[in-house]
Amino acid sequence: MTTDPAAEDLREAADELAVAGQLPRFLLMYKFAIEELMTKLRILSEEFDFVHQHDPIEHITSRVKRPEAIKEKVRRRGLGGDWVSAAAALDDIAGIRVVCPFVSDVHEVARMLTAQDDVELLRTKDYIANPKANGYRSLHLIVRIPVFLSDRVEKVKVEVQLRTIAMDFWAAVEHKLSYKYRDSVPPDFAGELAAAARTAADLDNRMAALHERIR
Repeated sequence: MTTDPAAEDLREAADELAVAGQLPRFLLMYKFAIEELMTKLRILSEEFDFVHQHDPIEHITSRVKRPEAIKEKVRRRGLGGDWVSAAAALDDIAGIRVVCPFVSDVHEVARMLTAQDDVELLRTKDYIANPKANGYRSLHLIVRIPVFLSDRVEKVKVEVQLRTIAMDFWAAVEHKLSYKYRDSVPPDFAGELAAAARTAADLDNRMAALHERIR
């Protein structure tokens, strides 16, 4: 099995910090990685708007997983009792969600972001081209960027989710409904969700056509 040097460095740093009782500092690396990417995305948004009179980003949100959530995911995936040593195997400790007006904006923002020299694209999951069974649509990028600390440079993974406003609306409501009904899901629930996702996709297509007509 090939060893990823960056992942090994991150694991060693995590182990050292955990032993020293400085787990929050370990999670700070992910916070800093998010801030780096948020700055990049804001620059792309403003520059693209200035040049093309169109802002491809509607809004951006971010989060770092809580320690309890990381431990639970490690346990659920059977990655071992020491969640810190397994953290390098998780892609979503740090996450950014980019909401765009149009599907074309999703792909353009992804292209511009991953074209930057210090953004390493590790994996792509295109749930727009291939939606999940429940209708979920989004473009997921797993990227790794350098975080410059006072005494070293850490390469940190961040999951970037890019989606349209319609996709984001569907995903947000689906999450709330699924959480509410997780113990008593109605028989037609999955079918209705999938149908709503198709409606959202149709809305994306219709709005994109209108956008093209007025350009």
